[in-house]
Amino acid sequence: MYQILTLNKISPSGLDVFDKTKYRITEDGANPDGILVRSAAMHDMALPQSLKAIARAGAGVNNIPIDKCSEQGIVVFNTPGANANAVKELVICALLMSARKIYPAMEWTQTLKGQGEEVPKLVEKGKSQFVGPELCGKKLGVIGLGAIGTRIANFARHLDMEVWGYDPYMSVETAWNISRDIKRAASLKEIYENCDFITLHLPSTPETKGMINSQSIQMMKHGVRLLNFARGDLVINEDLIEGLNEKQIRCYFTDFPSDELLGHPGVLAIPHLGASTPESEDNCAKMAASELVDYLENGNIKNSVNLPAVSMARSGDMRITIIHKNIPAMITKIATEISDSGVNIENLTNKSKKDYAYTMVDINGAISDSVIAKLRGIEGVVRVNIYH
Repeated sequence: MYQILTLNKISPSGLDVFDKTKYRITEDGANPDGILVRSAAMHDMALPQSLKAIARAGAGVNNIPIDKCSEQGIVVFNTPGANANAVKELVICALLMSARKIYPAMEWTQTLKGQGEEVPKLVEKGKSQFVGPELCGKKLGVIGLGAIGTRIANFARHLDMEVWGYDPYMSVETAWNISRDIKRAASLKEIYENCDFITLHLPSTPETKGMINSQSIQMMKHGVRLLNFARGDLVINEDLIEGLNEKQIRCYFTDFPSDELLGHPGVLAIPHLGASTPESEDNCAKMAASELVDYLENGNIKNSVNLPAVSMARSGDMRITIIHKNIPAMITKIATEISDSGVNIENLTNKSKKDYAYTMVDINGAISDSVIAKLRGIEGVVRVNIYH
């Protein structure tokens, strides 16, 4: 029986994915085959030898030690797109709130309590301080056209905005899904110089951290409104505050509050609510659980952050999967060890992702423990798993 360790409270919809005759769900098991996690910090956690996969019910994996997992042959999954609709709806709300000064207006209105019959007059007298522009006709720049960015770009067209998109790594799937009305920007500079609103939807990487800084802010259209529902460290907060003070940035709406941002009149901050809907939690949990099941039972990999996407229909009598370094001649060495044992290879596939690769082999017959040991002994092999 497979053992699944949960490090956070996981939606029952996700746990229902597991066949209870095959899986035991636990909150304190010592030798799990898989881990389901949301926000729990795992960097200081000892990873047991039994552990084959970790599935994060969400998109970000900053709480998981990716390099350590790769070195130990542990597949790390995430759930891109499962919370896309929840984030999209919140970003649309943020667009409106950043333009129309809705939150300051609500705060001010509450101060009129106790003024009795004078309230309507005070409202008419004070409302001019909260004037803000309509979205119609304004230019929206969407940086990052993944599952979330694409939905926002498409929806913003229904608000009669002129939408510009930038993503040098746009997938074929995105190309199919994105509206033909979206204008493709050739560079970030083009987004910065032309757009009245800019929304960030890209991962935090060494290349993107701090991308919103004094230099990029100075390239932006004066009075731009900036939205960040991606990652807090994409923005250098000190440079952002300077841009707000100079009115280069009219408003910064973020899902990632920090001490230096709180209290600034140009900042609208909410407590990381992007995926905080019951529907999103259900979707993420179900996708994460399905990824674990397909890997533990079939060796298929989809939505891994540290290994390539590899899937193959089952054929033959047994499946062997090998996680190994992405170095020359590995497939030859693996195939030779299997063939020399007298076992026929029915099907084989291999893909790589940066420093690591994944090979799946379906065979006719069975393979002995000694051959498995030889496969594990090949230089560069990290882990060998057997599926009956």
